[in-house]
Amino acid sequence: MEEKYKSLNVIHKSANSRVVTVYLNRPARFNALSRDFFTEFPKALASLDESPNVAVIVLAGAGKHFCSGIEVDTLGSVAGESQSSDPGRTREKLRRDIKFMQDAVTAIERCRKPVIAAVHGACIGGAIDIITACDIRYCAADAFFSVKEVDLALAADLGTLQRLPSIVGFGNAMELSLTGRRFSGSEAKELGLVSKVFGTKEALEEGVRAIAEGIAAKSPLAVIGTKAVLLNTRDLTVEQGLDYVATWNSAVLPSDDLKEAVSAQREKRKPVFAKL
Repeated sequence: MEEKYKSLNVIHKSANSRVVTVYLNRPARFNALSRDFFTEFPKALASLDESPNVAVIVLAGAGKHFCSGIEVDTLGSVAGESQSSDPGRTREKLRRDIKFMQDAVTAIERCRKPVIAAVHGACIGGAIDIITACDIRYCAADAFFSVKEVDLALAADLGTLQRLPSIVGFGNAMELSLTGRRFSGSEAKELGLVSKVFGTKEALEEGVRAIAEGIAAKSPLAVIGTKAVLLNTRDLTVEQGLDYVATWNSAVLPSDDLKEAVSAQREKRKPVFAKL
């Protein structure tokens, strides 16, 4: 029996598919991120990561928008809960709260399976933190984005300032983060934040599912290995990165997946890989 969440809806649309969609599920609040989200999201991802019936995870938003960012009440409660008569203890508690919220976003990178963001409508503030941690990003033509924290007298602290520069370039990340301006899906594509813009939300859902199914049909060892190598070598030198991937592949090359891939090529058929 699948677990029920307050802030999420996990949908496995077909028993024959190994693609699962995780919906941010507070449509009445434009999927604003509540305290529940930061507890439930890493738990949901860890569960899906361990399931052999899941190969790819699509992250989407229920209703009219992907996500409007962190709920103001959640921000207020974090600051309020951290109050103490001792300033040092107040700040230490606040730091732990921020690290707790950061950890929920970083759970996307910890997940071995690829996580694909499918963005429609608003993608603001904390939502940018989330999508920059995703492995692939797509959007609908109606999508709009904003690194909004500067307008709330904050520096974005859940990952945007660390991940966005490597995606769109340092100068673009600086401009977007300092101005907090709204930018469109087409500009997001030009910047490299998203890989493709689909005409409608429906086309986005259909297109992303087809892409996800294509990835899910590949060797799971090759897929999780590709994600792991890219993430773990992004801050290494080329030589260090080559050493890392040599170590990784020396562990998995003897797998049955390689034998099946070679046999399928020779026999001109689609390969069939064991679950992971």
